[in-house]
Amino acid sequence: MLIPVILAGGNGTRLWPLSRQHRPKQFLAVAGETTMLQQTLARLEGLNKAPPIIVAHQEHRFLVAEQLREQGIEDATLVLEPEGRNTAPAIAVAALVASRREDDPLLLVLPADHLLHDDEAFRASVGRAVKFAEQGWLVTFGVVPRHAETGYGYLQRGELLGGGDGHRVRRFVEKPDADTAQTYLDSGEFLWNSGMFLFRASRYLNALERLQPEMLDACRAAVAGAQSDLDFLRLDTDAFLACPANSIDYAVMEETDDAAMVSLEAGWSDIGSWSALWEHQAHDAQGNAAWGDVVAEDTRNSLIHADSRLVATLGVEDLVIVETQDALLVARRDRVQDIKTLVERLLVEGRREGVEHPRVHRPWGYYQRIDIGSRYQVKRIHVEPGARLSRQLHHHRAEHWVVVRGTAQVSVGGKTFLIGENRSTYIPVGQEHVLENPGRIALELIEVQSGTYLGEDDIVRLDDQYGRV
Repeated sequence: MLIPVILAGGNGTRLWPLSRQHRPKQFLAVAGETTMLQQTLARLEGLNKAPPIIVAHQEHRFLVAEQLREQGIEDATLVLEPEGRNTAPAIAVAALVASRREDDPLLLVLPADHLLHDDEAFRASVGRAVKFAEQGWLVTFGVVPRHAETGYGYLQRGELLGGGDGHRVRRFVEKPDADTAQTYLDSGEFLWNSGMFLFRASRYLNALERLQPEMLDACRAAVAGAQSDLDFLRLDTDAFLACPANSIDYAVMEETDDAAMVSLEAGWSDIGSWSALWEHQAHDAQGNAAWGDVVAEDTRNSLIHADSRLVATLGVEDLVIVETQDALLVARRDRVQDIKTLVERLLVEGRREGVEHPRVHRPWGYYQRIDIGSRYQVKRIHVEPGARLSRQLHHHRAEHWVVVRGTAQVSVGGKTFLIGENRSTYIPVGQEHVLENPGRIALELIEVQSGTYLGEDDIVRLDDQYGRV
């Protein structure tokens, strides 16, 4: 039986402005009705599998939990990293946690942000890979290339393995230039490196012990010192931060003699750029892929995403245009690989647009910024039925709440009372307060903050059912 290991880390810079650090692409529905994490989990249906292990950044824990709840998955193990250390340590802690469940399980390691169009072909490739993993191979999946791609690494086929369904990996190669990529394609010996793996936990941990002993020691300490927190398993912070950062390719796969690969023809993409997403979407007669309220006149071969308003184009081609409530990206389609540099500049300049969305998700629901100015901020607050915010206070701001949908239960100044639609209340500076939705429908209210400082770090939590104190 397989234990799926879903790697749900990542900062989400390459699909900016839709994807950002606080809500990266694996938690977005950029290629269908469900998110990429949810599509990855759905892809596992039909496999002989145990409950999955999901490794994610601690800041994304409630995003993961909510998306699992929407999928009806209640038995997953959620492992929280205090900070990303790349794929090799993430897989190591998952292997250690999985080995507590059962003796030397098979691990199917999948990034949470990949797109596949043919799930049945994917499951068939997994079936072929299982027999090699059971023989002790560290198996990866090589994607049969559709064109000379410069944005992916490649695997070169080695000798044929028994049964004819797999090959030894002769070598891993980095992202090539255009001429080299064409040479790889013409040779028929090279496949795209998918970043997906299948192996026994012991084989991976033994390889780490030989090749990266310091990394394995840190991961063992992080798991040994892990603490259960609600439905999460928090790795020991100090131990994990002492772990060297490295990818599984560099740390293990390129250094071992036991790397094997099976081919995968399932319409795979890692959606590493807006251009890659454009290639995988349905196009109109002019080659455009559009979402939202878009009017494209005399526009060709472009990706246009409208999130909050009308986007109209005229006389353009080969562009990526992505509009959100607080940002607009306009780029040539052949330059979108450089968006990471643009986001780095936003971070250096301290721009919140590089980190968070106007809509910020919380375990109780979300808030959405409507307007902000000198000494005031307006938000829309959405609280799920039965949810409760922390008991808190603010040193620098007062708040006015106006209920526009549902019923709010408010505790402030030692009093608890209900507020219905079209009614309001006031929270003075420094006053302890609690907001709760006692009803069966979502609670929505407009919050007007006023004061000398309006940052989110002016929240003093006194108790919290979500463990954030």
